[in-house]
Amino acid sequence: MSSRTFPVPSGRRTRATALTLSLAAAGLLAGTVPAAHAAPVHAEPRHGGARPDGAKPQCRGEGVDPAARIRYRTDILIKAPLSTVFELQTDVERWPDWQRPVLSMERLDPGPLRKGSRFRWTTPAPPTPTTPATTLTITSTVRQLRHGGCILWSGPAIGDGVRIDEGVHLWTFTRVRGGVRVHTEETWTGDQVEADVPLATEILGQGLRAWLDDLKAAAEARAGHRR
Repeated sequence: MSSRTFPVPSGRRTRATALTLSLAAAGLLAGTVPAAHAAPVHAEPRHGGARPDGAKPQCRGEGVDPAARIRYRTDILIKAPLSTVFELQTDVERWPDWQRPVLSMERLDPGPLRKGSRFRWTTPAPPTPTTPATTLTITSTVRQLRHGGCILWSGPAIGDGVRIDEGVHLWTFTRVRGGVRVHTEETWTGDQVEADVPLATEILGQGLRAWLDDLKAAAEARAGHRR
């Protein structure tokens, strides 16, 4: 994977490039957003709220980048067994089965997913007035994992003229009355996405919400088939 960074534009191209990165990055670590999911973005959970003790969500003591300027968090209630939800989310090789934006997926090491596991996947990024359509390549490394409880991964995403230096993505899974509360939050760093922080944050939020919706649909459908 190339380590070169792309120059940050100035003037009117700054916003256009930020838009390219933001739209692309919605597919980067959170799935490309279909038009049907282009709802207003908020950075608060859709079900439940912050932890009662006020602690920030983490996985084995680690969380998203505390210094990142681009960040979003949200959650959802999924009416399915915890084992079903966790298996869907961590069986990364099968993401293309229930996430259309995931074009390809490759595990880079054998065995069950665990701390240190790496996987490489691709997702499309739409064209803009200043850049052609491209495909982003994301190389993710699992930083922490607790079976049935949480997973944290991070890595860069690179496409034609598009780069996010690092995305850090946290997921936590909690049994609650009626199902499983899935919480997710993500941060992005890099000159290009930071050229327009509000826009990048908005698109990141749309992507995370779309991912949760897909996970909910897949998990509830699988749980229904098992009844």
